[in-house]
Amino acid sequence: MDEVMNLSAATYKDLLEHYIKTQDEKSLYEVEKVSKNFIKNSKTPEEIVNLHIQALSELYPNLKEDFQHSMNFLLEAMIAYGLAHQEYQQLREKQYELKTEIAVAASMQETLLGTTKPDIEGLDIGVVSVPAHQMNGDYHHFVKGKDNSLGIAIADVIGKGIPAALSMSMIKYSMDSYPEESMSPRAILKNLNRVVERNVDPSMFITMFYAQYIPSESLLHYSSAGHEPGFYYNAEKNTFTEIESKGLVLGVSPDTDYQQYKLKINKDDMVILLTDGVTECRDGERFIESEEVLDVIKQYAHLPAQEMVDQVYKHFERLQDFQLRDDFTLLILRKIV
Repeated sequence: MDEVMNLSAATYKDLLEHYIKTQDEKSLYEVEKVSKNFIKNSKTPEEIVNLHIQALSELYPNLKEDFQHSMNFLLEAMIAYGLAHQEYQQLREKQYELKTEIAVAASMQETLLGTTKPDIEGLDIGVVSVPAHQMNGDYHHFVKGKDNSLGIAIADVIGKGIPAALSMSMIKYSMDSYPEESMSPRAILKNLNRVVERNVDPSMFITMFYAQYIPSESLLHYSSAGHEPGFYYNAEKNTFTEIESKGLVLGVSPDTDYQQYKLKINKDDMVILLTDGVTECRDGERFIESEEVLDVIKQYAHLPAQEMVDQVYKHFERLQDFQLRDDFTLLILRKIV
């Protein structure tokens, strides 16, 4: 290798001398070949600068001292550059590894938390859930009962990233472990609250809205653990009202009890459930109002529920220049018979 490097040094010196005398661009083309040889042999920037200094010293032994000092300064600058570049490359490699791990975690999260939108007689269901980043801090889940009832969970972790994803996985599998006969909303939240309080870091809280729709009664039973209030659309009156719901976020106190409410659902009525990533969308620096969300929903209310939520999401995605600032989850139930 030393012979190769010495040959490159000699070639470099000859090319430098020729270029200084002629300014011939052919010399610049030839030096590209020498540079490739440097790369092949892992020559560092400071070594190349030192090579340049040595070549100048041999060609012009009587160079002014000030010029020699300037070249030494350049050499020191390249040494510092080389160290900084090496550190930068190491950071890039670590960043790439981290991104790869997060991508794998996001894929696992999608698999673990995946839920199928069920077919419930008399209901039209639409749902869209889009993470602002790779990991989704929002969660929604459907549970179809043997009596054709429908359990609906929508939740938001106060805290993002992998810890949030792990918390959501714990919530999902806790819910799956409960027998169907104990799936009343208040019981679900009470049980989940104990799980979260015992197993989740105190700095992380989870809000959740859990509802159970009974088709035979056209009733929606529901409870909330500090979650963003949803809305009820009364088709006969053509009005939206906020769904009454109070309750402490999951994980604050182990002995929390949750109040259960009920709502009568008639034909063409809608129940709108969402996370704060919907109501806290921004138009520039301005937070939108809840009425604006409802106006957009009403604009697309003639569509099937899934098309409706998709169009609402696209509207607010465009409004934010396709840069979500928070996870966006919107779920709409419409009674069709």
